[in-house]
Amino acid sequence: MYKVIIKKSAIRELENITKVFRLKIIQKIDDLASDPRPQGIRKLENSLNSYRIRVGSYRVIYTIEDQNLLVEVIKVADRKDAYRSK
Repeated sequence: MYKVIIKKSAIRELENITKVFRLKIIQKIDDLASDPRPQGIRKLENSLNSYRIRVGSYRVIYTIEDQNLLVEVIKVADRKDAYRSK
């Protein structure tokens, strides 16, 4: 079982999402603890251990540390904003 950590910035992003999608996204994030590489994920290009999952029009960007059994959610954003650097 992996430990899931959500960055503060990702929590703030979640708070700005409508409740219906927020609940779906939280469920997907919780599911990462038992299966950090579920069907339908994509590995991000130019990254060693970053992945994304789709939840409707939203994307959850996260990293996996297999040695430490850790999943860290980095970003939760609408598709049009998910891949932009701040």
